[in-house]
Amino acid sequence: MTSGFRKTGSGDAEDIKAGGESGVKSGLKGGVNKNGAPLLGDSRDFFRPKPSDIPTQPGVYKWRDGQGRVIYVGKAKNLRNRLSNYFQPLHNLHPRTQNMVLTARSLEWTVVATELESLTLEYTWIKEFDPRFNVVFRDDKTYPYLAISLSEEFPRIWVTRNRNKRGTRYFGPYPKVWNMRHTLDSLLHAYPVRTCAPSTFHKAQVTGRPCLLAYIGKCSAPCVGWISAEDHRAMCEQLVGILTGRLGRTYADFLKEEMLEASRKLDFEKAARLRDQISALSSVLEQNSVVFDADVDADIFGLASDELEASVHCFFVRAGTIRGERSWSVERVEDVSDAQLIADLISQVYSDLMEESRRDASGSIAVSRSRDALAPSQQATARDAASRAQSTRERHSRQEETGRDDLVAPMSPVPREVIIPWEPDRKADLEEWLTGLRGSVVTIRVAARGEKRELMERASQNAQQSFSRLKASRMTDIGLRTQALNEIAQTLGLKEAPLRIEAYDISNASGGGYQVASMVVFEDGAPKKKEYRHFSIRGADGEGAVDDLSALYETLTRRFNHDKAGGEEPSPEAQSRPRFAYRPSLIVVDGGQPQVKAAARALADLGIDDIAVCGLAKKLEEIWLPDDDYPVIMKRQSEGLYLMQRVRDESHRFAITYHRKKRSKGSLRSALDDIDGVGLSYQRKLLNHFGSLKAIKAASLDDLQEVKGIGKAKASAIYSSLHQGGRA
Repeated sequence: MTSGFRKTGSGDAEDIKAGGESGVKSGLKGGVNKNGAPLLGDSRDFFRPKPSDIPTQPGVYKWRDGQGRVIYVGKAKNLRNRLSNYFQPLHNLHPRTQNMVLTARSLEWTVVATELESLTLEYTWIKEFDPRFNVVFRDDKTYPYLAISLSEEFPRIWVTRNRNKRGTRYFGPYPKVWNMRHTLDSLLHAYPVRTCAPSTFHKAQVTGRPCLLAYIGKCSAPCVGWISAEDHRAMCEQLVGILTGRLGRTYADFLKEEMLEASRKLDFEKAARLRDQISALSSVLEQNSVVFDADVDADIFGLASDELEASVHCFFVRAGTIRGERSWSVERVEDVSDAQLIADLISQVYSDLMEESRRDASGSIAVSRSRDALAPSQQATARDAASRAQSTRERHSRQEETGRDDLVAPMSPVPREVIIPWEPDRKADLEEWLTGLRGSVVTIRVAARGEKRELMERASQNAQQSFSRLKASRMTDIGLRTQALNEIAQTLGLKEAPLRIEAYDISNASGGGYQVASMVVFEDGAPKKKEYRHFSIRGADGEGAVDDLSALYETLTRRFNHDKAGGEEPSPEAQSRPRFAYRPSLIVVDGGQPQVKAAARALADLGIDDIAVCGLAKKLEEIWLPDDDYPVIMKRQSEGLYLMQRVRDESHRFAITYHRKKRSKGSLRSALDDIDGVGLSYQRKLLNHFGSLKAIKAASLDDLQEVKGIGKAKASAIYSSLHQGGRA
């Protein structure tokens, strides 16, 4: 963000707050309805700002509920005009907007210098707070990508559904994984680059034996030196050029000229290799529909929606070819027009794509290569071609210049043109913002006729199909989850359905080593993995708890004391800030009456009396309550019991996973950790050289001395320790 924030009143450093705790508290005296709003009067009266207190500049605003949670984030060209709309008579507001303002207990706003800053700040806050009333476009599914790890000395290519590895280029998304695997198989016949995982690659380096793919011609075996690092990288860069479209049909023509020239020179081995490359390139080109001229660079969106939900489908067109497609779905939790929905779509989609692009590019190695490096294999370059191929080579060079000089240079996720079914709100602001992201002019428009219009209609048809599937699954899913929550509330005697459930489980090895606890969160009957947490149990003396009940008591005490420094750790699934969020409506523990009483005692000692506690015993699936001597039995086929089992099993899985991770770390370290003078750096050198602890133990003194930095004395100490009762 630029330094455009300005304080225009009292409050926090950047926020101007309207209303306060006194207003919130007074509004709750008469009781609240199911939305948390006062039963008597209009809850907005307790934090309604004076119009004169609201600035008229651009800005971003946040609504919070009674627990301080951000429930909605919005932006405005004129804050006074926009916020005043929320304080109209309730009957003038859309039902969803009514629900939002009646749930709210405070309002905050931040003034910015420009409307572009408000766009960026709004996106940042939505990502940070995940407000329940905001329009958030979510991927319909996890799409597969082709990934190439250009940051490695020997890059590899593989199929993945995760885009979280730095220094890796991702291509896609592809709608069908089987089609993508077929494409990869075709490419490997002509461009046999590495596909194996680092552990397999290292094992081959140590043993000197390549894998089966090398013997069937699908890997050039850089692990054993069948190809140099430079030549292997050259092949990988050509693959990048093919997958990005920078090496297209003109490059195929270039390869044909090279193949004919090799045949004339009776170099049939080279000609056969070029033939395979042409076949692979043609296969890739055939699978990507060529719909426009080669200079067309556009994203084409289609939309299908009703007053509750919407689905969006997009075709990514690069160099006149469809290079991928993607779908999103969204709940229209506020009354927004289609034009506003399109504006929100553009803002979120390209913010996310730019974030992914920056993460992918971070740490990557971009090797600048000359035009002559566009040769089809490591043995031949463009300079070897005959003069009759010169015109084709020049055409290829011109095509290269329309993209980037460097084949592996990342392509901007923002196209030159965004085609949409309706003109969005704030079109000029969005175009200016996208232009800044891309670094060149970007236009947003509605296609009125021609091929782009046809592709937009095809995108809309895909969106309609996704929308129909979404509605069908949502009706089933929401209905069952609502039924399950209501059954749980009825069984446990709760006043309302438990919208947030936290489940806890303890895991430790026999003897009490590596004690850990897990906390999993279900909101509205569905897991919310970014709220998951791990705990390392300390115990009163720092050596661990004496039993599971003490461990559970400690876990709940630390959770509700927000004792982050004491060992609370965000899980790998958690991508948000590492802190506890909100109090649950219900706590579920894995176990029977003893575990439930331990949990209830922890809450009582903290003075917490508004959170229900129950336990689910595994054997008979009985539900135990703190003050009952006998368990509660739910019907075996009830949705409520199924949800309780899922919550309990998820907490158990999460605890076991973390416990195994800690235990394996401990066992890996302990084998070499007891040897004097062998720290982490020497341990890494030994493991990198031999590949495993078992191989280290099997090594002779001479073998150990081959490791860089290990002399005769240190090798003798390592050998003696591992062969005199040391663990391996």
